[in-house]
Amino acid sequence: MLKLKSVSLFFTALLLAACGNSTTSQTNQTDSGSLIERINNKGVVTVGTEGTYAPFTYHDQDGKLTGYDVEVTRLVAEKLGFTVEFKETQWDGMLAGLKSGRFDLVANQVALTTPERQATFDKSEPYNWSGPMMLARADENRIASLNDIRGLKAAQTLSSNYGEMAVEAKAEIVPVDGMAQALAQVQQKRADLTLNDSLALLDYLKKTPDSGLKVVWQAESDRKVGAGLIANKNNDEAIAKISAAIIELRDEGKLKELGERFFGADVSVR
Repeated sequence: MLKLKSVSLFFTALLLAACGNSTTSQTNQTDSGSLIERINNKGVVTVGTEGTYAPFTYHDQDGKLTGYDVEVTRLVAEKLGFTVEFKETQWDGMLAGLKSGRFDLVANQVALTTPERQATFDKSEPYNWSGPMMLARADENRIASLNDIRGLKAAQTLSSNYGEMAVEAKAEIVPVDGMAQALAQVQQKRADLTLNDSLALLDYLKKTPDSGLKVVWQAESDRKVGAGLIANKNNDEAIAKISAAIIELRDEGKLKELGERFFGADVSVR
């Protein structure tokens, strides 16, 4: 009888423990709530980011996570009163992690330019804008627009959209493997110019003030795309609050300060 009673008590304890765990799990899930509830209740919001994509999201010399996107997110969290928890992940799995609920938001220079992404995710008010930009040597005086590069040598990767732009403008292409090589080709007078993303080039110019290069052209505002915080669909109220915070930060000049800190220019305006 003692053995049977012990077995009975053992299974009763297991059942109670299981019920207790289930109740705790449900309670935690209820407490965490939706994204807008956690924002309104000053809770914790998880944000996916790479942590290896300078100057947008990276670790400084002390190991602290920083970068333009990271610091913008911290300012938004401060303004709305919630706690931000960054979760670092590789780019390839970032939006999948957002979709599966691993993150609440993504801060990693996402512009949502494809119909597939636009059908699944929503983007806040952009906190920065970027578009094509052209660099040439500091003594270059022939270039003021894309029309002026006809017949000039453009150092470009052939598979990029910037390479395609140079081809369309009838430039002579000097093939390169990437931006660093393209810039070197221009500096060494093996090419006259190079086209690339404005944020990448501004970052380079800020870090290399003695490069001997200058901006000779950049795209008009209607050709620029904006990056913002990304959330899953059906978070309209949360996105609206985040967007309002970003607009306030821009109006207060705080986004301009961050842009000048990381790029040497205000990138928050189109």
